[in-house]
Amino acid sequence: MATDVRIGLPERAPSGPGTDAALEDALEVFHDVERACTRFDPDSPLMRANRAPDRFHAVPVALYEALRTAAQAHAATRGGFDPRILEDLVALGYDRTLPFGHGEVTVSKARSPKARRPLGPWRPSFRGATREVRLGRHPVDLGGIGKGLAIRWASELLRRRGVADHVVSAGGDCQLAGTADGSSPWHVGVDDPFGGPFVAVLGLRGMACATSSSRLRSWELGGGRVHHLIDPRNGLPGGRGLASVTVVGPEADWSEVWSKTLLLAGAAAIGRLAEKRSIAALWVGTSGSISTSRAMARHLVWSR
Repeated sequence: MATDVRIGLPERAPSGPGTDAALEDALEVFHDVERACTRFDPDSPLMRANRAPDRFHAVPVALYEALRTAAQAHAATRGGFDPRILEDLVALGYDRTLPFGHGEVTVSKARSPKARRPLGPWRPSFRGATREVRLGRHPVDLGGIGKGLAIRWASELLRRRGVADHVVSAGGDCQLAGTADGSSPWHVGVDDPFGGPFVAVLGLRGMACATSSSRLRSWELGGGRVHHLIDPRNGLPGGRGLASVTVVGPEADWSEVWSKTLLLAGAAAIGRLAEKRSIAALWVGTSGSISTSRAMARHLVWSR
């Protein structure tokens, strides 16, 4: 997933072989999801399905559930979330794992990115009895939602195994279960997308948090700067006026869906959409301004 994965426990948490085994199995969840859902391995189950998206394919359970969740998210956001952006990412040069965070990334392409027509509603087909899927006309990318699902599934595994208090985090997204010290919520710092100190601290208990940023995975292309958050309406990097969006919700995968959807709405529309959907959101504008929705207020411990 091209990111660090961490599981944290309170200092008072019980230790022993049972806890150690649960932690190892929780980490293995990320490997299972990556093997099934990565687009960077041409032989992964996702990429085999992407090579013939208009046909049915039997797929592993992790991929099947990830695609079902993506379809639900597409419907819930009225197309604001759409995984059919793989061809757009490849056209921008993001066709391999790029060394983000390890120096400047530059991609050489013969043509500048151009807007495309909207793809219309996404209507994949599912056969539950045989765990088969048909993607439709276009290949899909499951990077963000796959990471969110891995976080949620790892947290659910830990709870089933008796590890009640924990944090599972990956690439800025996290699921926080129980408490930090027996009574207090976990404290989560919201990164400054421009590299400064935290812009806010959240107090969360039994919740998830996800951040989408146009700053982290960005690169030079044709004399301009592009990023990986693609507006499904035109196939180009979106989020005009926004540098990052953080969302708090019950589950990591849906927090990821809404953080991306809100960012792609752009600075002009994010406030209205967050209030309409009662989403707990904090966003940082490209000017450095910090704004929050009403629902985020109860989670704020401190903000800049």
